[in-house]
Amino acid sequence: MSTAIVETARAARLASVSLQSVTAEQKNEALLKIKQVLSERREEIFKANEEDKKIAEELVKQGKLSSSLFKRLDVCQGDKFDTILSGVSDIAELPDPTKKVTLATKLDEGLDLYRITVPVGVLLTIFEARPEVVVNISCLALKSGNAVILKGGKEATHTNAALARVIQDALASLPFKDIPKEAVQIVETREDINALLDLDRYIDLVVPRGSNSLVKFIQNNTRIPVLGHADGICSVYIDKDADIEKAKKIVVDSKTNYTAACNSAETLLVNEALLQNGEFSKVAKVLLDAGVTLKCEENVLNFIKSVSDISDDDKQKKLQPAVEEDFYTEFLDLIMAVKTVSNVDDAVVHINEHGSKHTDAIVTEDEKTADYFMTRVDAAGCYWNASTRFADGFRYGFGAEVGVSTNKTHARGPVGLEGLVIYKYKLFGHGQGAGDYGSGKKQYKHETIDPSNYII
Repeated sequence: MSTAIVETARAARLASVSLQSVTAEQKNEALLKIKQVLSERREEIFKANEEDKKIAEELVKQGKLSSSLFKRLDVCQGDKFDTILSGVSDIAELPDPTKKVTLATKLDEGLDLYRITVPVGVLLTIFEARPEVVVNISCLALKSGNAVILKGGKEATHTNAALARVIQDALASLPFKDIPKEAVQIVETREDINALLDLDRYIDLVVPRGSNSLVKFIQNNTRIPVLGHADGICSVYIDKDADIEKAKKIVVDSKTNYTAACNSAETLLVNEALLQNGEFSKVAKVLLDAGVTLKCEENVLNFIKSVSDISDDDKQKKLQPAVEEDFYTEFLDLIMAVKTVSNVDDAVVHINEHGSKHTDAIVTEDEKTADYFMTRVDAAGCYWNASTRFADGFRYGFGAEVGVSTNKTHARGPVGLEGLVIYKYKLFGHGQGAGDYGSGKKQYKHETIDPSNYII
């Protein structure tokens, strides 16, 4: 194993220890300094991003890079960079998630137990494209008192390196030294990752953001806990009691707002009653008009072909027969798998079998049906009459997100600051021993006490 990689991990561990004593005010000062320096060195970052995009364009032409990954690469387009900067400010304004008392119990006179939120320690984050992740995760890590080691995709090597360099320079310029620049580090090669995945003595949590194969590889090759999701197979179910105008808007937004995102809907389930009364034709038409290719089961395919309002051109070019594998597929494109179900129970069964436990939505005006769906669908997010695209840490008010977790561990769904802290128990005594308590001896009180009594 490379000595340099071990030193990287060890430096991150030492930085994480130093971060334990940093105040909330110092964390916010560090974040605002990062925002300032990022803004001042915008052109340097854009130049690096243009270099990555130039290389990526050739890879797309050669079929070696998907168009969806290319879209995620660009930080120069529109107001994207300003949005990244705003995200830093948003994180700074959030409450510090550490040093919160979540349990306070008097075991006996002079023997008080507290449960306190603390940073996880050292995060290893592995992601593909999306160079803004460097900023988002670095700031979330620092705000929650964690050190972070970043590994981005090779398609964004220059941009990732530039962003990490700027962040480290910002930290190095702070007037206090409890947040060393080693609190944010970046590595570049697959070999580096393989080595880091063995360093469970230094690294506390791995957060992968990328393809199914990336996540599965990490899960299968480390003893370090992994927080993340392999797929984003999100579904929208249109119930027989749906408001069709709502359904049209929700389905189109869920599919087309940003097709490359993991919260984009890939499957559309339709109550068969909507084919019988013809109402589904309105939903099918707006999807086709939006450029979506529909991979349909035979009855849906035949129904859409019979709709006079849909052009023959769309019927020929944008309709395809579905196969079972389509309902297990994350397309990340203007493609959607469509099938009918008899009722909400069938929709729940389908989603729990085929979905990825990410985010699923129901469109209905029936409250009981909505409650049944949202209670029984086993996903990190269940929505009623709302687009799946809302599954995002920024939209949830987290400032940003470190990723989306479909795990059933300490964090689930979009993971913000609260997902980057764990807790420890602190016991304050006056010389007591466990042997002082028991039959015929002292008894525990187990009384709830005022959390504000905790003063350290």
